Amino acid sequence: MRTVRVANGQGFWGDSVDAPVQLIQRGGIDYLTMDYLAEVTLSIMQRQKLKDPNTGFARDFVELIERVLPDLLAKKIKLVSNAGGVNAPACSAALKATAKKMGLEIRIGTIEGDDILHRLDELMAAGAPLANMETGEPLSVIRDRVTAANVYIDSFCIAEALGKGAQIVLAGRVSDPGLALGPLIHEFGWKKDAWDLLAAGTVAGHITECGAQCSGGNYSRWWEVPDYAGIGYPVVEVSENGEMVVTKQAGTGGLVNQWSVTEQLVYEMGDPKHYISPDTMVDFTSLRLKDEGNDRVRVTGARGAPATDSYKVSISYLAGWKASGQLTVCGPRAIEKARMIGEIIWKRLESAGCVCEDTLTELVGIDSCHPGIAPVPADPPEVVLRLSCRDSDRAKVERFGKELAPVITNGPSGITGFAGGRPRAQEIVAFWPALVPKHLISTRVTVE
Repeated sequence: MRTVRVANGQGFWGDSVDAPVQLIQRGGIDYLTMDYLAEVTLSIMQRQKLKDPNTGFARDFVELIERVLPDLLAKKIKLVSNAGGVNAPACSAALKATAKKMGLEIRIGTIEGDDILHRLDELMAAGAPLANMETGEPLSVIRDRVTAANVYIDSFCIAEALGKGAQIVLAGRVSDPGLALGPLIHEFGWKKDAWDLLAAGTVAGHITECGAQCSGGNYSRWWEVPDYAGIGYPVVEVSENGEMVVTKQAGTGGLVNQWSVTEQLVYEMGDPKHYISPDTMVDFTSLRLKDEGNDRVRVTGARGAPATDSYKVSISYLAGWKASGQLTVCGPRAIEKARMIGEIIWKRLESAGCVCEDTLTELVGIDSCHPGIAPVPADPPEVVLRLSCRDSDRAKVERFGKELAPVITNGPSGITGFAGGRPRAQEIVAFWPALVPKHLISTRVTVE
């Protein structure tokens, strides 16, 4: 039975710059996927595009392609990525220019239609309230503060681009598992109602979507993982019947076992019997994992159900300002002293008429991760005090930043670690999840 090998070389924008290079150099894969997008990422890209219409995509993706293009073409590896962001055509043009400079030719597929920022009013007028999935509020509540709006479109557009001869496919906001599912649809000819097979492909993409998180990264039994410095990124070998083996390239660090794969399976999991994707609904409770040894885990039993009639929409909007600052507090009674310093700063702000909507006091190393749960150590020699605030008024947040330095000399003794200047007010980009009827969304696939 024919098998397709799909590797993932990036789990997020900012992941290892060398992982995809090594995957290509070592070879033995048919497809390489790379995931760049998160909710905040799209908002950043929209702002870039507003300033310069030739931007709005992951520019370091172009730098990567310059490093790997000769190998990519020589080994006939196809690359699928959402690096197109909110401007896939501009990303394609940049890649074409890079290839031309190198004396190479490349066919690039671009997928558009997920970016609906310019269509929000049209869609609401057509009867799509774009209500918040968690609160039920209509989009009109924050409409004037929206910075990005992108639909998680289905994976068949990726298959279409590959079918038209694309060697690199640039998408925007497809689903994360869809980066792997699209090539499988193309290779095996899976139909839109082949729910179990689409579920299997979705599982394959879900397991690999976070890069090395399924091959030893972020693993609970971290002390058992060999060679973190040389960790291998995942490869999934998928058969036409939907069965798959999760593995990694030989000679790389990390590990792939039943538990590393299981931990990734439950990542971002809601109802495990009804995992909703644009292409199908997956029953994760039907999966069976078998550890075959040698960093190979077989996954079988994927079951799917018809997809919903809606797409999920990722909407970002401005939600005020925030700032954080920290001080290292040392000496006897460090915990008590750090708490006092926090109270001093908040009281001084209150006296100045500056009370923020939200404040947070954390003692890093004491209670920042598990407040009220983990036991507090007895009188440690030092502790890091971290203070944070949020408010819709930028002036209040900026005023907060002016109070940390003075306490070093006009507060208790033993304060150090103030570096990098005053905490700066940062604009908050919040997430608004919504649904839109599928019949209102159309995609465009171009290959050239």
